[in-house]
Amino acid sequence: MSIASLSRFTVPLASNQSSSTQGMLMPKLKYRFRVSFENFGVSGGTVELTKQVADCGRPNVKFADQTIEVYNSKIHYAGKPTWQPLTIKLRDDVSNNVTKLVGEQNQKQFDFFEQSSAASAGDYKFLTRIEMLDGGNGTNTPTVLETWELYGCYVDSTNYQTLTYTGAADVLTIDLSIQYDNAQQIGPGAGMGTEGFGQKRAGTATTGGGVPYR
Repeated sequence: MSIASLSRFTVPLASNQSSSTQGMLMPKLKYRFRVSFENFGVSGGTVELTKQVADCGRPNVKFADQTIEVYNSKIHYAGKPTWQPLTIKLRDDVSNNVTKLVGEQNQKQFDFFEQSSAASAGDYKFLTRIEMLDGGNGTNTPTVLETWELYGCYVDSTNYQTLTYTGAADVLTIDLSIQYDNAQQIGPGAGMGTEGFGQKRAGTATTGGGVPYR
């Protein structure tokens, strides 16, 4: 089979849209990622959390549906956005590195022994960074394809999972549900505070023309 025919493994498009022999785009792979944390826990060493991440969701945002009643109809418009909690599954380890950091973070949010809460949310909130990688490793430094930065994070719930004598010899995990105030999706080679995908650039006009409901 001619190698050139592989360029036809795609969806045919109209001639005015794109070449009919452009081929498919390489997809991102779900297992090429890393998750890092800043200001999580007390004792530091959050690199151990990064190494023990087994599963991680990506941010979900939902806009509140607002309506305007008009005669026989309804008009819908987007209200305030809410970032949905994100779940991260951590493998628990025999040295207690993971469970210690998780315990410290929960204790920062609320002192269970003294029954005392933190004075301010800023005392316990942390940053979570989720990076999609290209598969590089070792001497081939991985390239970051996409970064999600989650700001104002706190642990919404902690599930230490169940123990059992039956079933497969599965590893024990700690599942964290993380709530955050805001998230930004950033392209390759960008750092914290860099403009994200879809973000309005300086000097560009705001669309809408002052007609909010049409």
